[in-house]
Amino acid sequence: MIRYYGLIGHPLGHSFSKAYFEEKFKNEHLDCRFLNFDIEKIEKIKEITAQYPDLQGFTITYPYKEKIFPYIDEIDENAKEIGAMNMVKITDGKLKGFNTDHIGFQGLLESAIKDKKIKKAYICGSGGASKAVRFVLKNKNIGFEILTRKNDSYQELNSRGFQDNELIINATPVGMHPKCDEMLDLPYATANESNVFIDLIYNPEETMFMKEAKKHGAITFNGLKMLQLQAEAAWRIWNL
Repeated sequence: MIRYYGLIGHPLGHSFSKAYFEEKFKNEHLDCRFLNFDIEKIEKIKEITAQYPDLQGFTITYPYKEKIFPYIDEIDENAKEIGAMNMVKITDGKLKGFNTDHIGFQGLLESAIKDKKIKKAYICGSGGASKAVRFVLKNKNIGFEILTRKNDSYQELNSRGFQDNELIINATPVGMHPKCDEMLDLPYATANESNVFIDLIYNPEETMFMKEAKKHGAITFNGLKMLQLQAEAAWRIWNL
């Protein structure tokens, strides 16, 4: 019997999941299929689950990580605390939501900071990915400030600049393919080798955010490792 999995979001041109899981199915000789569900409204999720009764579960990307909550029958405690979910497991027609983004980000963060004594983090963006980042930073006792376009936080940071041993995380879609020339308005020139810049974007491999930070000696990482780790965590949950 073929097992079906999928991804919901809009738009899905940047999606990593389909290629990743199809390669996994091929390499591990699994009789599974992965489908992309590009939906313009979250309400369409009901049509998808009705149309695909053999769907075992799906991952969730922008912009539905927060909007999907009312459509889920049961929510894992971590997803509740984070306030966002990025995957759903379907059992006997019931949908249970989880968050594996925090697992992915924790693995990426540990690789990125290693033994550095991070004094403070800046999180650019306030959406679903940002919430998973906050969850991890809280658990690691790293203080943070959230930067959004809705207030003056970017301007305030630009006026004072980065300090030593600070972590800067881009949890927005700014700079993602196809708009690769876009860049957050940050004081990159004040960065140095003690700063770590993490962009949750993986396409392109090196964003303008990363390039500008690297020019001034900062260490940079993209989001590919986070995506790989969260996908494997999702696979484990689907197969429990």
